[in-house]
Amino acid sequence: MPPAEFAASFDDVLNLLPSNAHVLDCSCGTGQLAVGLAGRGMQVAATDASEAMVRRTGELSEEFGASVRAVRANWDELPDHFQDNTFDMVFCVGNSLHHAAGATGRGAALESMSRLLRPGGRLVLTSRTWELVRARGSRLEISDRLVRRNGRDAVVVYRWEIAPHWEEEHHIEIAIAQVDGTGLVLVRSELLSCWPYRYEELEVELHRVGLQTELSTFDLEAENYMVVASKV
Repeated sequence: MPPAEFAASFDDVLNLLPSNAHVLDCSCGTGQLAVGLAGRGMQVAATDASEAMVRRTGELSEEFGASVRAVRANWDELPDHFQDNTFDMVFCVGNSLHHAAGATGRGAALESMSRLLRPGGRLVLTSRTWELVRARGSRLEISDRLVRRNGRDAVVVYRWEIAPHWEEEHHIEIAIAQVDGTGLVLVRSELLSCWPYRYEELEVELHRVGLQTELSTFDLEAENYMVVASKV
């Protein structure tokens, strides 16, 4: 998704900010959101635990002539790179919070995000509906639509390993299969660890670090939801 289009998907919350707001994307991935926000004139910092993702964010920033400070940092390392009470808004999107290791890791991550927000600042978080994911159990999912990767059509396959108990480590293997010009099938895969959580647990954890929910789209029948929480 182009950066401007990615940023536009959050217009409802971005309209709460001045055009020169200080914003952090703390799960920046390849940088589409961060670059899209910078294109609106905001002061943007972007972090990710992956050095490769931070590098790609920097490359995308250069491509679009955007000013983004890109830093490799885990969530618990954020206060080492930024002062407390710095940002008007912090984004943790792309279903990334489940990569924090259990309730302890998740609490530490949310505490870091809260520290960096100014009083009245907002955390914007998106999440899978894990109640729905766990109800479906371990399974193989094959996308019913082709996607474009590196100029070729590709099929995305998800393999879910659902542990017996909520607090245990779960796994998602994501495989991308492409056919090259000679008919050879090329497959790349990545195995990711995740620790799911119930929505009500997330609400309690946000409150514990001084964040009060302003908006929630949580629905037990929806695949994903968004929470906007303000710093008290």
